[in-house]
Amino acid sequence: MPLIDYTFLSKILPKAKIKKGFRKAKKSYLNRVRLATSLFFFGMGFCFATWASRIPDIKSMLQLSEAELGTLLFALPVGQLIAMPISGKIVTKYGSRKISILGLLSYAICLPLLGTAKSEWQLGGGLFLFGFVSNFCTIGVNTQGVYTQQLYDKPIMGSFHGSWSLAGFFGALVGIIMLAFELSPLEHFSIALIFVILLISSNYKYIINAKSNQEETKSNYSFFKNPDKTLLWLGVICFCGMASDGIMFDWSGVYFKEIIKAPGALAVLGYTTFMVSMASGRFLSDFLVDKYGVKKVLMASGIIISAGLYSAILFPYLIPCTIAFMLVGFGVSNVVPIILMLQETIKKYLQVLH
Repeated sequence: MPLIDYTFLSKILPKAKIKKGFRKAKKSYLNRVRLATSLFFFGMGFCFATWASRIPDIKSMLQLSEAELGTLLFALPVGQLIAMPISGKIVTKYGSRKISILGLLSYAICLPLLGTAKSEWQLGGGLFLFGFVSNFCTIGVNTQGVYTQQLYDKPIMGSFHGSWSLAGFFGALVGIIMLAFELSPLEHFSIALIFVILLISSNYKYIINAKSNQEETKSNYSFFKNPDKTLLWLGVICFCGMASDGIMFDWSGVYFKEIIKAPGALAVLGYTTFMVSMASGRFLSDFLVDKYGVKKVLMASGIIISAGLYSAILFPYLIPCTIAFMLVGFGVSNVVPIILMLQETIKKYLQVLH
């Protein structure tokens, strides 16, 4: 999972200089471009879900305690953070098309590296690289999503991020199948790499070749010089939503295997149902906000997440915990997209403050 949800790029990236061939293309070709972009999003989600579905097995193989696993998992976001200052510049310099293709390929190549880890430092190093590469891939592919959106008169960005969530469910389902056949993480990850290579090779021709305009609007507002309570609380809400999301990705499999004592392939059931629920919630998010408003949806999301997490602790049994994880997935699905959707309103709010 990306450390930051990059849907905000659709609102802050300037219009791209897209080649005329794309502008004048037939609708059928534009739909193929849209499909290719969706599949690149799908590939990103599949890579992460493939790793997440085998965390319990890797924990057992390396005989890690919960504290040791938590420390090692921290290497992934550290890699993402270190990549942040340079990934945007690299995408701007070499183009999102090249970075999307190379980034997704590198992301998938990291999977077998994780599968070959025989010690803690090897796993930690692999996770750091996994996170580092993922940031390049995420920015490149999301930028492609923005460029593809510019070819359409209707909003389609939501469908791209829905593809990422669907890939999470698909990756978890594949994880269950691999466990059922008793394949090792290395064998599983190698098969996933082949799948992603096929996905890239069949779609890279349709990835948009474009250059970004360098014009950027700068704001004189500084949060650190003049902190605002509204922004602060929005940040807290976003952080809590992403923290709950991260807990599910990293610990749901371990919880089902060691606390719920789910047999065999059912250890991935919690993660799978979480991903299904999150994907469903993202596709319903626009409808819910339009009908009930941002405030009510955010409040309901917080209640649903809390209810799900507490229920999983109070009733550590297979069926109740599965339902609880579904609640968490549905609640989490709305929080970050809504906060980022408010960006234009926040900008106007800051201009008034300034």
